[in-house]
Amino acid sequence: MHSPSPPTPSPATPAPSTTPAPAPASTLPRNGVPPQTIVIKLGTSSIVHETTHQPLLSKLSAIVEVVVDLKRHGHRVVLVSSGAIGVGMRRMRMERRPGSLVGKQALAAIGQGRLIALWDNLFSQLEQPIAQILLTRGDISDRTRYLNAVNTLNELLSMGVVPIVNENDTVSVSEIKFGDNDTLSAITSSMIHADYLFLLTDVDGLYTANPRKEPGARMIEVVESVAGIRREVSTNTLGSSLGTGGMETKLIAAEIATAAGVTTVITTSQSPQNVFKIIDRVLPRPPHTLFLASPTPLRDLKAWTRNTLNPSGSVVVDGGAYGVLAKRESGGRLLAVGVVGVIGVFAAGQAVRVVVLAGGRGEEEGEGEEKEISESDVIEVGRGLANYNSAQIMAVKGLNRLVSVCYGMDC
Repeated sequence: MHSPSPPTPSPATPAPSTTPAPAPASTLPRNGVPPQTIVIKLGTSSIVHETTHQPLLSKLSAIVEVVVDLKRHGHRVVLVSSGAIGVGMRRMRMERRPGSLVGKQALAAIGQGRLIALWDNLFSQLEQPIAQILLTRGDISDRTRYLNAVNTLNELLSMGVVPIVNENDTVSVSEIKFGDNDTLSAITSSMIHADYLFLLTDVDGLYTANPRKEPGARMIEVVESVAGIRREVSTNTLGSSLGTGGMETKLIAAEIATAAGVTTVITTSQSPQNVFKIIDRVLPRPPHTLFLASPTPLRDLKAWTRNTLNPSGSVVVDGGAYGVLAKRESGGRLLAVGVVGVIGVFAAGQAVRVVVLAGGRGEEEGEGEEKEISESDVIEVGRGLANYNSAQIMAVKGLNRLVSVCYGMDC
């Protein structure tokens, strides 16, 4: 840093130029790559040491430098950071992660403040402002609160701030497993229509088997279909003793993100500078697995219904109704004439599964022989929001009334 020179007096103020000034070199696109919106997810094992629980300052500093460098080149960056429980364990000098939910919640409360202070300290060295956003599934399952979160994230990004997202484990009412944060990072990337989701982990990609145990394991470089790749790989790899994730949770995250149009990457947190190389597509190609984004991404409302809502029950439809729903031009509108029954009790406006009978069960049953349908009798084909409660749907089934709008999966 140096002190600016005193201004030179001028006899007249020059007229403003009509030619736009060129952008500063530091914010010009790098290698011709236009500005991207990037979500980077870090697991607990990338933030604290697995046995001592000491923050991995050199690795975190490298991440901070990469994020700030990305921003210098015009990219918008969101961090999804695990680690609150691990940091809490360090503070309380605990060797093992507690098994009880309340124990995890207490450690998360102890560690979250220290974790965000650590991030703020590191980013402040490079004069980069950050913001903390703590979410629960309950926050984003309510449409209004979901949209508020989307607006806040976008406003922070427009202000040049780096949002740091984590699950609010302290008030989570279900087991802390939204929760491995892989799913949270995928939903976050969908919320802000990100271009890339980077899942930084302790391996450099998706392998056909656990590379630590199987010397012949082969890394998969490009994945076009997550559903298809599941038949080729073994995901029986657990997360670290501090984290809750593993390769299976990363496949789930990739499935959610790519369906929303987000290119997803699994790569090692040991070399965060590879993020630049992957975005710039430089050669030689750094080790990573690239999951291609869907060419027909889900609309926002459909993605929200599919990925963030916990269905309160199911609406059972016949084959004809499912055939209509599967057509894009149907708009996902389900009429009561195609409803066979309901499973569970739910209120109007709640999320429901749309299911069909498995193996044609009940198709040939005569009137008066209606039997109770259970979840084991059906296959889920979509999700939607109910216009009527479960009792009302049973009353109007068979009539030409709009029961729900289906937004998920095959609808």
